[in-house]
Amino acid sequence: MRYAIDHESFHIWHTMSLLTITSILITVSAIFAYVNYRTLKLPNTIGIMVISLVFSLVLVILGNLGYGDAERIASDIISQIDFDDALLNGMLGFLLFAGAVHINLDELLRRKWTIGILASVGVLCSMFLVAGGAYFVFQWFGFSVPFIFCLLFGSLISPTDPIAVMGILKTAGASKSLEITIAGESLFNDGVAIVIFLAIFGMAVNGEAFNAEHIAILFVQEAFGGALFGIACGWLVLQMLKRVDNYQVEILLTLALVAGGATAAAGLHLSAPIAVVMAGLMIGNHGRRAAMSNTTIQHLDTFWELIDEILNAVLFLIIGLEVMVLSLDLKTWLAGLIMAFLVLTARLISVGIPVSVLRRLSSGFHPHAIKIFTWGGLRGGISVALALSIPAGPERDIIVSVTYVVVILSILVQGLTIGKLVRATAETPSAH
Repeated sequence: MRYAIDHESFHIWHTMSLLTITSILITVSAIFAYVNYRTLKLPNTIGIMVISLVFSLVLVILGNLGYGDAERIASDIISQIDFDDALLNGMLGFLLFAGAVHINLDELLRRKWTIGILASVGVLCSMFLVAGGAYFVFQWFGFSVPFIFCLLFGSLISPTDPIAVMGILKTAGASKSLEITIAGESLFNDGVAIVIFLAIFGMAVNGEAFNAEHIAILFVQEAFGGALFGIACGWLVLQMLKRVDNYQVEILLTLALVAGGATAAAGLHLSAPIAVVMAGLMIGNHGRRAAMSNTTIQHLDTFWELIDEILNAVLFLIIGLEVMVLSLDLKTWLAGLIMAFLVLTARLISVGIPVSVLRRLSSGFHPHAIKIFTWGGLRGGISVALALSIPAGPERDIIVSVTYVVVILSILVQGLTIGKLVRATAETPSAH
């Protein structure tokens, strides 16, 4: 059955099913990945995002010239995607598990203090610095954004995105030590940041009064409760894996662990990201040693690497296409550009202080650790998803738009140059 692309039949595109939208996204992702491989030869995720950005801008220009049917259809497809729900309650768990299952737990534990401090104190420090800068920048450009919403912006933009970070590190040529430290921090700080975001969200959006005891209880429940729940779920699946020697069944069990575990954690008001990370570390380490054959390990690694690549491709495609449904004028771009610099400066301070202190207690730090941790702290889809979860209002519009600009600049500028920085410091000792 053929539908003409005209105004009369345009309404058909408003009722597309989830399967149809998913099919379109996967098809377009595959085409853009092919184009990137044959022409741009950028890291796959960045290449797909760049091509989708160019594609979006071309459609917008055609729309302004009077050829708006293609832009309206594309915008309608994007507007039907509940990005924050699709990422935070869908793709995120699978992407975090795919990253965690390849992390060496022993190496991670050797850097537990560095990772723990950066993922908690570092995020809080960055949040307040960004919030202060955002308040003055927004006022300067004439955007009326209360300070509590600036804090909300600081909480969602401060954590590094494990999806963006780990995808880039794979092609950056970083040492295993550096990779584990940066990846470990990014795997945990998003879970911590989401808890902080929820606490500030309650005050900014729901008008809740500040209550330190409530925030502390929320943090313990979400973060520590999520970690314990993830360990428990991982242990349960580990016992099942020990009693099976069939890689199809074992891979299916890991899928159930992610999907069921994340859903159950969210239902119990625990941090699903932290739960999934802990479960992934358990399966990826204890599971490999005690419950899997070499055949299962090979198939498991291949399967989760493919899941990681496919979901990353779709995620970065959506990030690039989101430009069609955002209100981005010159003032917003300039505010976003300044905030990108301030976010990076806040990252430098929030990383530099703890690393400088820890360096006095340990001699194992890379001489250029602060530079690499700062530049390797990419922002990604999680920040955009959290911004989009804010209810409609004038504050939401500017926060979403500026967040988008910061994320795009972070992925393009830092993502395309982190490899050069890593290689330039490769001759020095590995990071702690």
